[in-house]
Amino acid sequence: MIKLLIVDDSALMRRHLNGLFQAEGDFIIEQAHNGKEAVEANRNFQPDVVTLDINMPEMDGITALSLLMAERAVPVVMVSSLTEKGALATFEAMHLGAVDYVTKPGGTISLNINEIGVELVAKVRAAAKAKLKGNKVKGLAQRLREEREKPVQRAPSPRRAPVRDGIVLVGVSTGGPRTLEDILPHLPHDFPWPILVAQHMPPAFTRPFADRMNSMCNLTVVEAAQPMPVEPGHVYIGKGGADMVLGQRNGKLAVLAKPENKSYLWHPSVELLGRTALEQCDPSHIVAVMLTGMGHDGADAFAEIKKRGGRTIAEAESSAVVFGMPAELIKRGGAGVVLTSDRIASQLTSWAGC
Repeated sequence: MIKLLIVDDSALMRRHLNGLFQAEGDFIIEQAHNGKEAVEANRNFQPDVVTLDINMPEMDGITALSLLMAERAVPVVMVSSLTEKGALATFEAMHLGAVDYVTKPGGTISLNINEIGVELVAKVRAAAKAKLKGNKVKGLAQRLREEREKPVQRAPSPRRAPVRDGIVLVGVSTGGPRTLEDILPHLPHDFPWPILVAQHMPPAFTRPFADRMNSMCNLTVVEAAQPMPVEPGHVYIGKGGADMVLGQRNGKLAVLAKPENKSYLWHPSVELLGRTALEQCDPSHIVAVMLTGMGHDGADAFAEIKKRGGRTIAEAESSAVVFGMPAELIKRGGAGVVLTSDRIASQLTSWAGC
């Protein structure tokens, strides 16, 4: 049995969520209607996993999360509104240690929670088994001040390195925002290869996520929402609600946002990104990195990249929040190197000759 704590200020939402998980038959459920009650229930009920709303009276979800992680760390799935403001709060939660998130399809009080029922149950089950990364809880004002004061060195704009020398593909899902913080900010400003990131994420979230990463990184991070030439020193985050592919524009390699290809289960699709990279690039110039996530998205394409002479990295089980996607790549014989997330940036830097 899985002990689940549902935290939401809406009695209606709590009732819907309770019914959803009761129907599964293997959840023991308690409820809290604000963050203060959640902290108390974490002590007394000691849940295996928590679903946590963000906007609540008396104590909001972000404050509650920081206390949960400091007192008794527990896997948390944030349940947030599908807005840009909700996205920013969700990324703050991921930074503080939340494992994953789901977005309410109908706003703060949703009568349509069953629309995301399958996703929510799957993410809660995965979170209950997830590894928690080291506690990063700090005072919010202190952490924001540190990020503002951190020197950010952008690659000089006149500099150009041939794209054919290398291109990095990154596939990631559950636990991805936090894991990418372990990698992208540690790449130097003169990193010579473009990086394309397919992170499973809804449409309203990818631009705020790209902006957040851009503020933390030496490289330029952008959301790939329109056709863009692929340039060194840039990180392209695939737009949510679309698929990111490689193609040609005016005779040059470009990153394109295409409508979701329904032949693939997850979006932005890692598999489709890998397949189009094989069509457009010499496989020996491709580096494919598979990070934490549920499922097998990208495993076949990345294994094919290795087979054709490309280099591949799978995140190690010891650091992966959810070992599904890296495990599938390893199972297919597609992992050239298996590394913990904190060693991936140095490996990429070494291969790029920085």
